[in-house]
Amino acid sequence: MSNFYEERATMIAAGDLQEFVPFGRDHCKHHPNALNLQLRQLQPASELWSSDGAAGLVGSLQEVTLHEKQKESWQLRRGGSEIGEVDYDEELYVAGNMVIWSKGSKSQALAVYKAFTVDSPVQQALWCDFIISQDKSEKAYSSAEVEKCICILQSSCINMHSIEGKDYIASLPFQVANVWPTKYGLLFERSSSSHEIPPGPPREPLPTMFSMLHPLDEITPLVCKSGSLFGSSRVQYVVDHAMKIVFLSTDPSIVMTYDTVQCLHSVWVLRRVKAEEENAVLKFSEQGGTPQNVAPSSSLTANLRSLSKGDSPVASPFQNYSSIHSQSRSTSSPSLHSRSPSISNMAALSRAHSPASGVHSFTGVQRFNLSSHNQSPRRHSISHSPDSNSNSSFLAPETEPIVPELCIDHLWTEAITNIREKNSQASKVFITSDLCGQKFLCFLVESQLQLRCVKFQESNDKTQLIFGSITNIQAKDAAPVEKIDTMLVLESSGNLVLYTGVVRVGKVFIPGLPAPSLTMSNAMPRPSTPLDSVSTPTPLSKLLGTLDEVVLLSPVPELRDSSKLHDSLYNEDCTFQQLGTYIHSIRDPVRNRVTLELSNGSMVRITLPEIATSELVQTCLQAIKFILPKEIAVQMLVKWYSVHSAPGGPSYHSEWNLFVICLMNMMGYNTDRLAWTRNFDFEGSLSPVIAPKKARPSETGSDEDWEYLLNSDYHQKVESHLLNRSLCLSPLEVSQIKDEDLSQNLSLDSSTLLFSHIPAMFFVLHLVYEELKLNTLMGEGIHSLVDLLVQLARDLKLEPYLDHYYRDYPTLVRTTGQVCTIDQGQTGFMHHPSFFTSEPPSIYQWVSSCLKGEEMPPYPYLPGICERSRLVVLSIALYILGDESSVCDESSHYLSRISLAPQKSQAEQEENRFSFRHSPSVSSLAERLVVWMANVGFTLRDLETLPFGIALPIRDAIYHCREQPAADWPEAVCLLIGRQDLSKQACEGNLPKGKSVLSSDVPSGTETEEEDDGMNDMNQEVMSLIWSEDLRVQDVRRLLQSAHPVRVNVVQYPELSDHEFIEEKENRLLQLCQRTMALPVGRGMFTLFSYHPVPTEPLPIPKLNLTGRAPPRNTTVDLNSGNIDVPPNMTSWASFHNGVAAGLKIAPASQIDSAWIVYNKPKHAELANEYAGFLMALGLNGHLTKLATLNIHDYLTKGHEMTSIGLLLGVSAAKLGTMDMSITRLLSIHIPALLPPTSTELDVPHNVQVAAVVGIGLVYQGTAHRHTAEVLLAEIGRPPGPEMEYCTDRESYSLAAGLALGMVCLGHGSNLIGMSDLNVPEQLYQYMVGGHRRFQAGMHREKHKSPSYQIKEGDTINVDVTCPGATLALAMIYLKTNNRSIADWLRAPDTMYLLDFVKPEFLLLRTLARCLILWDDILPNSKWVDSNVPQIIRENSISLSEIELPCSEDLNLETLSQAHVYIIAGACLSLGFRFAGSENLSAFNCLHKFAKDFMTYLSAPNASVTGPYNLETCLSVVLLSLAMVMAGSGNLKVLQLCRFLHMKTGGEMNYGFHLAHHMALGILFLGGGRYSLSTSNSSIAALLCALYPHFPAHSTDNRYHLQALRHLYVLAAEPRLLVPVDVDTNTPCYALLEVTYKGTQWYEQTKEELMAPTLLPELHLLKQIKVKGPRYWELLIDLSKGTQHLKSILSKDGVLYVKLRAGQLSYKDDPMGWQSLLAQTVANRNSEARAFKPETISAFTSDPALLSFAEYFCKPTVNMGQQELLDLFSSVLYECVTQETPEMLPAYIAMDQAVRRLGRREMSETSELWQIKLVLEFFSSRSHQERLQTHPKRGLFMNSEFLPVVKCSIDNTLDQWLQAGGDVCLHAYLSGQPWEESQLSMLACFLVYHSVPAPRHLPSVGLEGSTSFAELLFKCKQLKMPVRALLRLAPLLLGNPQPMVM
Repeated sequence: MSNFYEERATMIAAGDLQEFVPFGRDHCKHHPNALNLQLRQLQPASELWSSDGAAGLVGSLQEVTLHEKQKESWQLRRGGSEIGEVDYDEELYVAGNMVIWSKGSKSQALAVYKAFTVDSPVQQALWCDFIISQDKSEKAYSSAEVEKCICILQSSCINMHSIEGKDYIASLPFQVANVWPTKYGLLFERSSSSHEIPPGPPREPLPTMFSMLHPLDEITPLVCKSGSLFGSSRVQYVVDHAMKIVFLSTDPSIVMTYDTVQCLHSVWVLRRVKAEEENAVLKFSEQGGTPQNVAPSSSLTANLRSLSKGDSPVASPFQNYSSIHSQSRSTSSPSLHSRSPSISNMAALSRAHSPASGVHSFTGVQRFNLSSHNQSPRRHSISHSPDSNSNSSFLAPETEPIVPELCIDHLWTEAITNIREKNSQASKVFITSDLCGQKFLCFLVESQLQLRCVKFQESNDKTQLIFGSITNIQAKDAAPVEKIDTMLVLESSGNLVLYTGVVRVGKVFIPGLPAPSLTMSNAMPRPSTPLDSVSTPTPLSKLLGTLDEVVLLSPVPELRDSSKLHDSLYNEDCTFQQLGTYIHSIRDPVRNRVTLELSNGSMVRITLPEIATSELVQTCLQAIKFILPKEIAVQMLVKWYSVHSAPGGPSYHSEWNLFVICLMNMMGYNTDRLAWTRNFDFEGSLSPVIAPKKARPSETGSDEDWEYLLNSDYHQKVESHLLNRSLCLSPLEVSQIKDEDLSQNLSLDSSTLLFSHIPAMFFVLHLVYEELKLNTLMGEGIHSLVDLLVQLARDLKLEPYLDHYYRDYPTLVRTTGQVCTIDQGQTGFMHHPSFFTSEPPSIYQWVSSCLKGEEMPPYPYLPGICERSRLVVLSIALYILGDESSVCDESSHYLSRISLAPQKSQAEQEENRFSFRHSPSVSSLAERLVVWMANVGFTLRDLETLPFGIALPIRDAIYHCREQPAADWPEAVCLLIGRQDLSKQACEGNLPKGKSVLSSDVPSGTETEEEDDGMNDMNQEVMSLIWSEDLRVQDVRRLLQSAHPVRVNVVQYPELSDHEFIEEKENRLLQLCQRTMALPVGRGMFTLFSYHPVPTEPLPIPKLNLTGRAPPRNTTVDLNSGNIDVPPNMTSWASFHNGVAAGLKIAPASQIDSAWIVYNKPKHAELANEYAGFLMALGLNGHLTKLATLNIHDYLTKGHEMTSIGLLLGVSAAKLGTMDMSITRLLSIHIPALLPPTSTELDVPHNVQVAAVVGIGLVYQGTAHRHTAEVLLAEIGRPPGPEMEYCTDRESYSLAAGLALGMVCLGHGSNLIGMSDLNVPEQLYQYMVGGHRRFQAGMHREKHKSPSYQIKEGDTINVDVTCPGATLALAMIYLKTNNRSIADWLRAPDTMYLLDFVKPEFLLLRTLARCLILWDDILPNSKWVDSNVPQIIRENSISLSEIELPCSEDLNLETLSQAHVYIIAGACLSLGFRFAGSENLSAFNCLHKFAKDFMTYLSAPNASVTGPYNLETCLSVVLLSLAMVMAGSGNLKVLQLCRFLHMKTGGEMNYGFHLAHHMALGILFLGGGRYSLSTSNSSIAALLCALYPHFPAHSTDNRYHLQALRHLYVLAAEPRLLVPVDVDTNTPCYALLEVTYKGTQWYEQTKEELMAPTLLPELHLLKQIKVKGPRYWELLIDLSKGTQHLKSILSKDGVLYVKLRAGQLSYKDDPMGWQSLLAQTVANRNSEARAFKPETISAFTSDPALLSFAEYFCKPTVNMGQQELLDLFSSVLYECVTQETPEMLPAYIAMDQAVRRLGRREMSETSELWQIKLVLEFFSSRSHQERLQTHPKRGLFMNSEFLPVVKCSIDNTLDQWLQAGGDVCLHAYLSGQPWEESQLSMLACFLVYHSVPAPRHLPSVGLEGSTSFAELLFKCKQLKMPVRALLRLAPLLLGNPQPMVM
């Protein structure tokens, strides 16, 4: 048989032949290419390429070719898909101006993915991945994310389109010959034009290779580093024109070049430039120099830059480069392309003078830099050179040199041959690896018909590649087949041959294509020209028709290689003969598919068969390959491949049988004579390769045929068939004589390939067998493998192994069987490897011993193949033995790794893969195990396929971890322990900030009928959880809406005429409008960040409706009727606020770009104010940074005041604290003080100046920038100039400067570095209290020389203007510093005289400032508030409720009472700041009391003393403070106050007060309850701007404070709402949180329980947050390690996933917890378990598997009848659910089934018994007992009666068997005599369950002679045999015939 293999095995059948036509070609025909017509009119003649080829010659000279037919080209690559291993091809097809990218395969339809059409013909198209990472170091390349692009090269530019949809276009400063994708980006080869003169000594050559690392990066030259002649390596640009790239690979990152002069190929490694090399190149180009002293690299830059600025290169790019040639470095330019050191100088010289070089005759010398000394003398000549200055002047000063990015290092050059072939450039290069993983770089030299293969490998330290020797294979074409590690070679005779590495596998037989005949092989026909006509798809038979053209005989005589003749057999080749069609070339290899081009122009795509399709065969092959030496492994695989892939090969099922036969043949067996292999049924595929005997026709049937039939599997199946029994057909006796007759002379042929390796192979196959036992899905495979192993074990006479297999599979392993004798003489040749053990390694036995605590030898494993065994061993070692180091160490002492000594590298790689990254926090062994398993990539699916006994310890660890996992565990760990809540959290955490779970996707159609009030996008679901008891949210919505007309309710008195009545109504409406216009600010707060806009639609901005409706007839009242005077521009600020409110709805996480912002620009001019507000809002939520500078400039030049204000404030807020230079310039233009003194005076509107000043404060916030601070300090007191400059609204400018100064020096206090000479605090104090103006230092003196002509201020400071700004600046600079001395400056004056000098309003600011500085002294009680009032006021202050005023002559009561209320308001406001967002109860009560007081004061009779205006202001301030404390909480009492004040519209209530009240309402419901205020310095600064306690008198009033600043509160808002979301239903729910506060100076560490969803306190106050049980799984977020994790949760809408525990209902369904299942079952458990109704399970769990189990297995059905079984299932289910271990259900059922099967005596294999044994051992193991002591109530199976019952019934069954005659059988086994077949399986069960040692161990102890049980016990101690087993064996061993059963 084996010789038969040799003949036919060379044929390999290729599968699925199909015709191939590039899909793009087809698509092109239908492509709307009308573009060409338009292009023709647009382009100059030289650029015109017509598609029909008529005008082709007009193109530039370089592109002239003879056939300008549409050139087409395509390339294929493997299509990757994330979902599953779908294997398809991607094609990139180029023709004319089009590039078509399509995808598809045999199984998938072809489809166009993208098609691109560009303006000029495509020269090349390719795929390239660019890396988007700022850090361009080498290590960034492993981790960084890539931008997958497609690049299209045209003659003057390159287009890049990324898959994400970004398009880039880069113009090319030179003509590109070729472009290559690399690991780092693109690599360009500049085409050397024919005009280029060879660079002589005075010229500097230009680089020829350039790289571009990202579409937006510059194109930079490549440098190369190579050893020069003298061994020193030097770095230089690649400038050699003779060097052409022929191949570039990304992994490994290497380049192969061909030197056209030397005709040699070289390999270089491509990498990033190191810093020192960068410097070397740049320095070198500057230091050496001709006398002209010009740095050529910079001149190169200048030219490259000038070119890339858009002049497209002319026909020769060098006309632009002429300037470069006039300057150069020196003749000392390094050798332009250093050759490998082996070339001698003489060789170079002589070559240079050879006439063949023609023009280049002198370049040789110049390329070698022979004079190494000429650098130094030139260096000092620079200074003396007379014209050195004159010449360097024309260099553009800004051309800094281009820094190179990539470098190539020389690796290898092929050896020089004697004969120099001119055109030996490789036409095709690829990397292939052979079946054993050795890599080869192969390049095809077509002129020689040679494929040269160079072996290469990584060095041990992985840093470099080492190249080996070259092997030549005669070939006309070749292509790699990467999937099966082979390559396809087209020999010159026309045969297709498969090689692996350089080993020939065999010819490839292509069904339907004739094999080339012998007669033709002496001269190979070549087609005369490539056929232009491409036929339409035709049937293959026609394709293979004869050639129509004259066949030219090849000029190369083929008979040079006559050795090929005897390879091909005549009979095989000459059978079918169709002359003329042969394979012309091979192209487009993808995975295991290649395209063959036939000589008649058509193409066929074939698929080569895989090495093995069944998993079992693959695993076995891997194991064998691993253990054999490489050469033998390759031969073995080659042989197997040829058998497996022979024409008419096997189908999937018989693959294993074929493998066994092939393997055994190679081991020397004669498989035809072996009984069990002879019966293999090959499913009727009687291929001559496999079964020549069966196929032999014979006239006379022989006896053998009958025997064959009787021995066949088929016969046995029929025999056991039921029908057979019912017909009483007696089984036929198979004649045993025949078998014995066979077995006489079966011996192994020791000359075969694998004979000497049988023991090694047997051992690794045994390990594979043990590995498969750990996978419950591989049961069939094990059966097949056992047969093979048993045969080998018998022949190797390995009794222990046979016994081992017998115990595992008693029915498969017969005691007797055919033995093939191995000649004694030959056994010596067998190589017994060192790792071979006589005791069979058993993974079950190993685990069992560990559980019992016995010592075990290390378990052998094959790296990469037995990964499960490794995992099980290490996890048991870690969890049961408690050895933490087992998973950390590189090599564990629990495993012995099997390897052939040389093959270390692979194993090392395996180890490194599993190195334990010890990042997450781990405390116990269980956690350690789980984290390690997840790191190794172990998933729940793997756990389910482990047998249940082995999986139990792992499940136990998981169960322990599930209770209290750490919050920072990665997603994989959380999935493994079954906490979907955590894994989902981890998974969401990795997502970019996009839409979160809670973003309300309410279709907006729901509210279209009512007009959009701008509040429909709020998340109702969450708000209804937070405020579930009432409808306060609807109420707030009603109060804040401004889109509906208001009700104007005026009663018409009889004396009013109709006309007067209309006026009356309109006046009333005007009053109401004051309120309506104030609403948008509050609405913006309420809807803050609640909406994700659709990028294709503009943002809806609700109308601001200023009309009214008058009852009873609902007539419309309008202000524009002209009856009353309406202030001009009344609505401009209101609509600005409306725009801000709409813009602030957009969440910061939304996806917005510059185009969308511009797209929102309104068409009508009257909406410009709204758009201005919208821009400001975008700045506040951070989106304005995306707006292009160009657009910003556009908006500012329009000169629209509002737009400028919004834009400047927005941009500054977006760049908060960054000191961004471009924004600083932008703002400075609008602030005269920041412009140089001589600059032209720009007319900037006053409000814009104010906005710009605050903007400067924002951009420089907290930086203490000296210059800015100085200017702002001066600006606070800016005097009014002549000609009415700076005369109106000076207060707001001064305030803005003060606020800005405070922001710049925020919180710096006295340590303002470098500003001591400015005397900031003193200057501010002076601004605050007044005095003489200081001499104006600095640069603005001349501006202030002449005083104002309108305002007489003199030289004193106008305190009324400067005081507020200075006061707040002091407050912000000394914020929280507790600086007493500064605070004392701010104390309210305590004498009447001094009080008269201070405006009462300023007292509010001073008190506020003082309290903010003394931050820690603020206490939340009214006593503290009153303590801020000076004594004189306290004593003399009137209580407002008294009726008559006490008269006093020297006290001004009005002053006193005003001062009193303002000071109290200031103290209240500081309370609000101190406790902002804290919901502090005492602060709330205190402020609420004051608010109530002020309300009563207002209605008091003597309110007029204080003045209602002042009281209203104070009330508003207190209300705002209340809202700040309760921010986001929606407190009902505050809401009632706001609602009351909303209703007050007449009298003193002006626009400003409404604004304050509705801001308070907005803060109370900030962001719909999702946001709260922060008390960080930055937030306080923002809130001071927003809540400045002087409110505008009317809607256009900006005199004291710019209204736009009211929106800066956004900078103080932070998301603090935590929303529990049920992970199963994905809906928000309630959950109990326990929040732990850190201890502070005011309180100890405390815990507080909150019901989430709730606002958390500020994170820096917290220590930890915990989701408390019992309803939900516990979850702990520890903040002591950092708040990053929680912050990211809160920023994504605060979604915290929680998971209901089994049997619990959510708080919404069951508020009191009385309906949970466990509550119902508090009664006696055991009696109850029986009565557990399966229906109630749905209340318990949502797991569909458990529900359906209850449905189908626990409910009695009509015919089921087994009540006992139902009860068992019900109680098991109850147990699983109440103990929360549903994953144990399958294990329970499996154990029950196993016990029943054992009772019926039907155990055919013992693995389930092993599992039960392991379960029992685990629960009695020491480690488990210890865990129980620490956690008595936790663990699997714990309070179950199930296990004892299982144990008891197994014992009973086995004891009954022993009594019923099993003892005889057992005795026979132990004494080594044969026993009866019927008892096989029960005996094995007994042996396994009782751990009876193998009989070979017994004699050594001498048990037979024992006389007493005690003696037995003593002797058995060393056998580790359990006592219970010994009790059962004692009667046999003691010779006592009666069994002694306990």
